Amino acid sequence: MFNIVQKRRWFFVLSALVIVPGLAIMIFSTISTGAPFQLSIDFLGGSIYELKFDDAGATEDGLRQVFTAFGDDNVIIQQIGQPSDFRWSVRADFHEVSTTNQILASLGELAAVNRDSFRAETVSATIGQEVTRSALAAVAVGALVITGFIVIAFRQVPNAIRYGICAIAAMIHDILLVMGVMSLLGLLLGWEIDALFLTAVLTVVGFSVQDSIVVFDRIRENIPKHLGEPYETIVNRSIWETIHRSLATQLNAFFIMIAILLFGGETVKQFIAILFIGLLSGTYSSIFTAVPLLVAWEKGELPFIGRRGVMEEAASATA
Repeated sequence: MFNIVQKRRWFFVLSALVIVPGLAIMIFSTISTGAPFQLSIDFLGGSIYELKFDDAGATEDGLRQVFTAFGDDNVIIQQIGQPSDFRWSVRADFHEVSTTNQILASLGELAAVNRDSFRAETVSATIGQEVTRSALAAVAVGALVITGFIVIAFRQVPNAIRYGICAIAAMIHDILLVMGVMSLLGLLLGWEIDALFLTAVLTVVGFSVQDSIVVFDRIRENIPKHLGEPYETIVNRSIWETIHRSLATQLNAFFIMIAILLFGGETVKQFIAILFIGLLSGTYSSIFTAVPLLVAWEKGELPFIGRRGVMEEAASATA
């Protein structure tokens, strides 16, 4: 039986080789653009307009002049589809819905606007700030709830809090990886963080913690059964006893997401791509980060952290 936890240092190095460049990319993005990610109007506030004209009378310069006249000098204009479609996406720093009708009237002077295809979305700056605070609060509360649940569920296991901390560490591993990827794609492809991205992150958190708890629960069951064996051996056996279940569950989700990426609509591909990367990371971290970290803690390999052997405490508890 291949000893997974014995190779834990290699897994820690592999995680560092992925996460550290992601952090560097976020720092570079912050220096070059002012933010670690490209943020959508869900966070910044503002308005986004999707326009379709009946002819080629509307040009990028003409659209820019219209929006500049309303006080936005930093409007972002992109052409959608083929030039013959006469479709444009315009993002502006307007927070008032009443401005939309005035802009629509001015755009009509450039070319006839197809009002059936016109779409405008406006988010106030206050709502954007509330979304940001709610996102951070959701992750923080989720971490506390997860730790509390594991400590209570594993209360009969020596040093139960270690399991909670290791599960949270694996969760943070996945969040950092997803954020690093999103920062990179924001620089390369212009992908923006929106409410769907938060949904993907919270889904990844749930899957990651669930996988970690499955392995931890088997470790909890095996400790009293194999008191004479080294802790590392018990943990490695527990991984192999649960790995098939974890992989089977994740593979089903992966196949569905790959199908959506290949054949789904453009509006959901960014969400599915981030979800796919996050779940892939969650599958890895629950087996190759959370559990090896638990063993490293037991073996006294973590700096500045004391230890008392789990097997020693289990033996004393049953004595």
